[in-house]
Amino acid sequence: MARVKRGVTSHRRHKKLHELTKGYRGGRSNLVREAKSAALHAGAYAFAGRKNRKRDMRRLWITQLSAAVKQEGLSYSAFIHGLQIKNIKLDRKILSDLAVNHPQDFKKIVAEIK
Repeated sequence: MARVKRGVTSHRRHKKLHELTKGYRGGRSNLVREAKSAALHAGAYAFAGRKNRKRDMRRLWITQLSAAVKQEGLSYSAFIHGLQIKNIKLDRKILSDLAVNHPQDFKKIVAEIK
């Protein structure tokens, strides 16, 4: 059995890890064991963050819609219920954009529901 020297392989792996953890504070960017742990945690936080962003955006749209609908004398829940009854298939993202950027068009939709 021939002897296998693994210096090149491990060096390449460590170099890749250091590129991932570049900019981290302290040993988390330089020490291999700590860097590996930091990179794993960062990946987990990034994954969770992508899910949280979707929740946060939906909450923002609902808040914007609620504020815009209150000015028209309706509650948010009554507005959404009215949309379902009138079979208006616009999602909260589009409705929120209309409320913020195109208030005249949004008022027409609210008038249709009233």
